[in-house]
Amino acid sequence: MFQTFKEWFWLERFWLPPTIKWSDLEDHDGLVFVKPSHLYMTIPYAFGLLIIRHFFEKFIATPLAKSFGIKEEVRKKIIPNTVLENFFKHSTRQPSQTDIYGLAKKCNLTERQVERWFRSRRNQERPCRMKKFQEACWRFAFYLMITAAGIVFLYDKPWVYDLWEVWNGYPRQPLLPSQYWYYILEMSFYWSLIFSLGSDVKRKDFLAHVIHHLAAISLMSFSWCANYIRSGTLVMIVHDVADIWLESAKMFSYAGWKQTCNTLFLIFSTIFFISRLIIFPFWILYCTLILPLHYLEPFFSYIFLNLQLMVLQVLHLYWCYFILKMLRRCLFMKNIQDVRSEDEVEDEEEEEEEENEEITKGKERDCLKNGLGANRDLIPNGQHGH
Repeated sequence: MFQTFKEWFWLERFWLPPTIKWSDLEDHDGLVFVKPSHLYMTIPYAFGLLIIRHFFEKFIATPLAKSFGIKEEVRKKIIPNTVLENFFKHSTRQPSQTDIYGLAKKCNLTERQVERWFRSRRNQERPCRMKKFQEACWRFAFYLMITAAGIVFLYDKPWVYDLWEVWNGYPRQPLLPSQYWYYILEMSFYWSLIFSLGSDVKRKDFLAHVIHHLAAISLMSFSWCANYIRSGTLVMIVHDVADIWLESAKMFSYAGWKQTCNTLFLIFSTIFFISRLIIFPFWILYCTLILPLHYLEPFFSYIFLNLQLMVLQVLHLYWCYFILKMLRRCLFMKNIQDVRSEDEVEDEEEEEEEENEEITKGKERDCLKNGLGANRDLIPNGQHGH
């Protein structure tokens, strides 16, 4: 059965233009062509990147974070409560006012104490700034490296400057070593992000990130097997060039350098809008959707490739919504706050306000106690309160 499925899956009509056979893409005369088996190496390379990431975060990102004044946070301990813990885990992390009233009665606590418990409990699971900085620093380092490599790999390629060259000779286009490493490293990185989803910081757009990573891997794998390497390298460079600025903005945000963060975010937004809302649909999609029709009749892999690219464009519009919200804050509130983390920050700020309030009340009590102690000697004997 598996052999039958394998033969069906790799039928030429799914992957190649009509009249082209897999035998046409066999290595010959020193020319190497793409092979699906090449992609097996992305998995061990992904684990290799996870190992590199571990040491990078430990020996580079962490010292860098400390130099910016970011410290390991000590979480405020909460009083264990089985009823509240079960409700937190199995019902909701954000109880309604009715839930709070019922839980307060059940636990013999005040509503204020229940609210404070849930706020502290949510903050226990909130990732610390150090972890956020480490992740952003790692992604910044990789995107910087891969973008620089992409520029070096592509600057002298004719299809970068003349989109007709993308399809010249397709699919009998040999694989270059630079294309191999550019693809394999990029795919390995996205696999490593998939593998680390369980331990990385979770955001409101967690599902969108999962879809994005899977779509990226699917798109790169498919374009590799169907030998859409030239258009694939253009898609990668267009995406990577903006991500550098986003990750650097995050790093400075976590470090508290708000003005630098705002400036970098504005640069990122500009590059994002140009690269993903102008270049991608009007340059890349034009290249993959329109130009091939001058060479070939539509076939399955041509349709499937462009469907995936359109899904990617929908995700671009989705993230554009978040970026516009953050830009509005930047322009009208003079501060960028990641809208995906609003609840976390609100909890943190409320908890800090409560701690400050408790400290203030404690000081007032100490002052009253000390004041009373200092004045007791002035009260005549026999006139102390009974």
